[in-house]
Amino acid sequence: MSPLISIAFQTDKTPAQYIALAQLVDQYDFDGVTVYCDAPFQPSYGPLLLMAPHIRKARLGPAAIAPSRIHPLDMAAETALLAQIAAGGVYLGIARGAWLEQHGIRELQPPIQAIRESVEIVRMLLDGRDGGYQGQVFQIAPHVRAPYPLPRQRVPILIGSWGRKLCAVAGELADEVKIGGSANPDVVPVVRGYIAEGEKIAGRAPGSVGIVVGAVSVCDEDREAARDAARRSVALYLPVVAPLDPTVQVEPELIARLQALADANAYDEAARLISDDLLERFAFAGNPADLIRQAEALYAAGAQRIEFGTPHGLSDPMVGIRLMGEKVIPALRS
Repeated sequence: MSPLISIAFQTDKTPAQYIALAQLVDQYDFDGVTVYCDAPFQPSYGPLLLMAPHIRKARLGPAAIAPSRIHPLDMAAETALLAQIAAGGVYLGIARGAWLEQHGIRELQPPIQAIRESVEIVRMLLDGRDGGYQGQVFQIAPHVRAPYPLPRQRVPILIGSWGRKLCAVAGELADEVKIGGSANPDVVPVVRGYIAEGEKIAGRAPGSVGIVVGAVSVCDEDREAARDAARRSVALYLPVVAPLDPTVQVEPELIARLQALADANAYDEAARLISDDLLERFAFAGNPADLIRQAEALYAAGAQRIEFGTPHGLSDPMVGIRLMGEKVIPALRS
């Protein structure tokens, strides 16, 4: 099977920028285009709808929507609308979400049950079924049926998680699991084991659920400049994701310091605290050869798809995207 390669964008852009990025990405052999759904950035579907008319081949979707922010009724409706104009197909990513507390968003309880029910409700609606849904978290009246055109093809569902319990739910219900904020090959077999527990419960074949690994990515011919830029970008995410990786030991004092600096927007200072080893495990960073090396290690560890995330380049994302499209993707395909 050919390695799958996708690209992901933070939702902080103008409409013209989304369109220009979509037109550029469509020139290259990307399998997927993702936009994030992190608060307080723009929610995913507006940017996706702007990009979709300009992308002919790649599948589009959000990674990932938190049910605490967007009800599964709306997930299904927005996904169905996007499917009407996305020539390469769509997918739906769902996760618990990060930084909810900072924005006064109360996470639905129990959170893993909320994910399970969200997947089941989205499937019910996109399959055109009624009959209602009576869950622990969500309830849908028996007469409710999707009143809009439905996707012609089944919509794959991705669950974003590092955790054993939610990965097991994904093993039962999902098509992919995304390990968000990681470039670490060592964590892939750990997550594969978590997923296998759910696959066994559901009677699915081992390996039915693909693993996606995605993180901050900066690619430039100036290797050191790219790595420095990646350090600044990954400083926002490290306090969230580093404690989730059971294969990496990071001192709690370092996590607390990084969080305080990120909260103060002191990213240059935070970057100086990130070692080469930490950078290697939580970002794709360097010249094209570096990204090729990192991606190959992840495929060898069992990842089915690599997702190169924001910001892609130094000051101009298009420079990094062109390097990925012209040098990284052809090397990985070969």
